[in-house]
Amino acid sequence: MEEQLSVLRALEEAIARREPAVLATVVEVRGASPAQPGFKLLLRADGTHIGNVGGGALEQEVLRQAGEVLRQGQARLVHYSLREEGEDALGMLCGGDVTVFLEPFLPQPILLIVGGGHIGRPLAEMARIVGYEVQVVDVRPERGDRRQLDPSAITPDTYVVLITENHVTDEEALRQVLRTPAAYIGMIGSLRKVRTIFEHLRAEGFSEADLARVRAPIGLDLGGRLPAEIALAILAEIECVRHGGSGRPRSEPAG
Repeated sequence: MEEQLSVLRALEEAIARREPAVLATVVEVRGASPAQPGFKLLLRADGTHIGNVGGGALEQEVLRQAGEVLRQGQARLVHYSLREEGEDALGMLCGGDVTVFLEPFLPQPILLIVGGGHIGRPLAEMARIVGYEVQVVDVRPERGDRRQLDPSAITPDTYVVLITENHVTDEEALRQVLRTPAAYIGMIGSLRKVRTIFEHLRAEGFSEADLARVRAPIGLDLGGRLPAEIALAILAEIECVRHGGSGRPRSEPAG
């Protein structure tokens, strides 16, 4: 029992640190087996693990498949046969059967909105519905939850949207976020504004590869021009990037 509690405490710590992890739990055992129902094992993103699900070949296979679940982000229920031959066999002599539930715990993606104005507000509302942890930077406390941009807090699962009401503040924010591992960087503005800002950044030494990370003008072309419609177009592009979508209508034949 104490070992299982240690696994759950480790899971709690991983979630608090926003570290991906997979919890493996033995849910069913039939026949002879070193595992028992309730045995738990936690695999962290750095490859370390805590707990056990029976050891030996069974545990090694659980760890291997937990690694797949960590990469794919999809839970799975897996059956293992502790026999030398047959379906799902692990080459063991115990003779029993074990079923393990592999459950991923992935950090909630962050949507960092720089500018909490007429587009930022509906964008924040929509993003929360989709499942983002929303952070809004704005000098006006009534429009955001933080007054200053902190580039050091931007992680590889942060999606950044620059939609301030001033091209100067957009440019300064872009200058900062380009040095971060953000998964997405989008900036609002006309083609002329984008060209001007890019020229400034090139002169400062930013490379073409740096600038290629920026989605600007931001969003998919959905046709709408109202603030909420622009917010929807921005979120649609972010979701395309996040999930590897094409952005084309699903009614169109592939290819």
